[in-house]
Amino acid sequence: MYKDILRNIDNIAIWPMISFIIFFTFFVMLLWYVFTADKSFIKEMSKKPLQDGSENSNDVEPLNR
Repeated sequence: MYKDILRNIDNIAIWPMISFIIFFTFFVMLLWYVFTADKSFIKEMSKKPLQDGSENSNDVEPLNR
């Protein structure tokens, strides 16, 4: 049954090729971005989750006294 349905669809062989081209293009663009990205920007962004917004975390008073 499914074989008959797929056989009746015109250009069914082109869809896997289109999917592969989209997949390949995405990863080529991702690799291009990784190798051409500004290293100082990446280093700055990698430290962001560790910063709480203040220059020195010792200046902040604890909430529970």
